[in-house]
Amino acid sequence: MPVVDQRTAPRAPRRRPAPRLAGRKAPSRPGGARSLWPYTLIAPAVGGMLYLLAYPLVRAVLISFQDFRLRQLITGEAEFVGLRNYRTLLTDPRFWEVVRRTFLFMAINVVLIMVIATLVALMVERLGRIGRTVVLCSLVLAWAMPVVAATTVFQWLFHSEFGIVNRSLTSLGFESFDRYPWFADGTAAFAILVTLIVWQSVPFAAITLYSALTTVPLELYESARLDGAGAARIFRSVTFPMLRPIFLLVVSLEVIWTFKAFVQIWVMTRGGPGDATTILPVYAVQTALSSQRYDLGSAASMVTVVLMSGVLVLYFRQMLRQEDETR
Repeated sequence: MPVVDQRTAPRAPRRRPAPRLAGRKAPSRPGGARSLWPYTLIAPAVGGMLYLLAYPLVRAVLISFQDFRLRQLITGEAEFVGLRNYRTLLTDPRFWEVVRRTFLFMAINVVLIMVIATLVALMVERLGRIGRTVVLCSLVLAWAMPVVAATTVFQWLFHSEFGIVNRSLTSLGFESFDRYPWFADGTAAFAILVTLIVWQSVPFAAITLYSALTTVPLELYESARLDGAGAARIFRSVTFPMLRPIFLLVVSLEVIWTFKAFVQIWVMTRGGPGDATTILPVYAVQTALSSQRYDLGSAASMVTVVLMSGVLVLYFRQMLRQEDETR
């Protein structure tokens, strides 16, 4: 076997180090000032969020533990009274009546919103391209209408003298609705507010559920139909299990939306007639503004936050427990 002489074998050329330019520094390793640069960029946004969200919440918590009325609002000096405001609030029978009405208002709205939104989403899924486009555009336009503008429109619809609802009912032969004062009747005012909240909330829920429906594989529907399942069985066994996470999210958002509904009630009825449409946010504002009891109003707001959080926690636990049982 021929042996190659190491002296005559070709050698690989050595790489010369690249010339270093004068005044140019080597790239720095991650760390130091460069690692702080991303946090510096987001610092204004975080600071603004803390100022607009966290500071009012902390301030409201502090006021709920103080004797804070009109005098303290002007002078800025308030005395801490511990849990006295909460004791005053929780021993008020009117407060518990408002809590009961708030939960009733929330339950009726959330049930109607989710039922109607689910039906609308299923209908949109079965429409053709033109019909689907028309319905989705209508939902978006209704959803985009400002809250105050929509509330004002409903006020005019049910106006006792100039409202189109009374005029339409009277023309159909219901003479008892001639100049009927809808907002002077507690039950009627409550029903009008429920209709308004549902009308404003259904577009968001329907569009979200329809978006989730488009992700369900068609093969599952075909398999269910081959097995002889009807429409109700397909929805219960195929569609709803696939929509459960999004359904859970939409329900939680609607609970928050209806639990803290204030603008519609304040613009339309201000909680009246009497206390027929007074829920916790309206009660808190009434207490703070009418009686200058800002401490009690803050305490009512904190109780509202706690109750709303409790409802969401119980709902999430129940839904997660059902998911664990189905696995």
